[in-house]
Amino acid sequence: MTTPTFAGALTALVTPFRDGQVDVEALRALVEAQIAGGIDGLVPCGTTGESVTLSTAEHALVVRSVVEQARGRVPVVAGAGSVSTAHSIDLVRLARDAKADGVLIVVPYYNKPSQAGLVAHYRAVLSAVSMPTILYNIPGRTGVDLGLDAMAQLAEVPEIVAVKEATGNVVRSQALLARFGERFTILSGDDGLTLPILSVGGQGVISVTSNVLPREVSEVIRLWNAGDVAGARKLHLRLVPVHESMFVESNPGPVKAALARWGRLAPEVRLPLVWPAAASQKLTMDALDAAGFAPTTPGTSGPRVTAS
Repeated sequence: MTTPTFAGALTALVTPFRDGQVDVEALRALVEAQIAGGIDGLVPCGTTGESVTLSTAEHALVVRSVVEQARGRVPVVAGAGSVSTAHSIDLVRLARDAKADGVLIVVPYYNKPSQAGLVAHYRAVLSAVSMPTILYNIPGRTGVDLGLDAMAQLAEVPEIVAVKEATGNVVRSQALLARFGERFTILSGDDGLTLPILSVGGQGVISVTSNVLPREVSEVIRLWNAGDVAGARKLHLRLVPVHESMFVESNPGPVKAALARWGRLAPEVRLPLVWPAAASQKLTMDALDAAGFAPTTPGTSGPRVTAS
């Protein structure tokens, strides 16, 4: 198995809908905007992609469309997590058949498995279908925290190459790096913690904000990697209010509202989510405006900076 490198800024892609159906045209345009904006990878069918509301056929359509549109220019890591080990195996197989470069497998949610159960789950999935894998630990959504001792056992699974660390605590990233060194690539699962996680040895972010601002989110990491700590910090801090505004209501409502404002997709999310309230939309738009980001004219690759 060839192991790709998943690092830098990867976008947790939204799934555009129109009249209740996946809007493939808008999805493909979004992929182009991301690549033109300098993003380092694409992650369809994760939390931000409303994966739990997609049918299997829709899931396959989204992954296939993103892979086809990306045309190998950046890696595509398809979401493949589920409450069911058998279903996760099916989703990993789907990603493999679509020629994705890897999979993102969230800790099983709702059924609250033990640490032993989590280890058994990942081993079973990757024994059935071998794919380069990013583990996704987000206890605030799953109700289960994948602990360090379980990670030590999973370090024996060669397919697991990275961790999307979304505990909201940079100390966890620090502990992973201290214990496992370079065994896993650590990616921030929270836009607001990207720079702190880079500072302790992380290598990137799986970002919500980059759906709207791929160039700016990517630039923080490029500045850091180039040794321009002051420049990375300045841009990161400028983005912090924007990052915070993306979660004024449940993701992906606010980021979809921003994209809809700029004509990138129809204003739709799937139940049980509802479109963000007017006050929430205003908060998100005000944060973007205050930070100096404005929409481009139709046909251009992405938002541009209009004020320093």
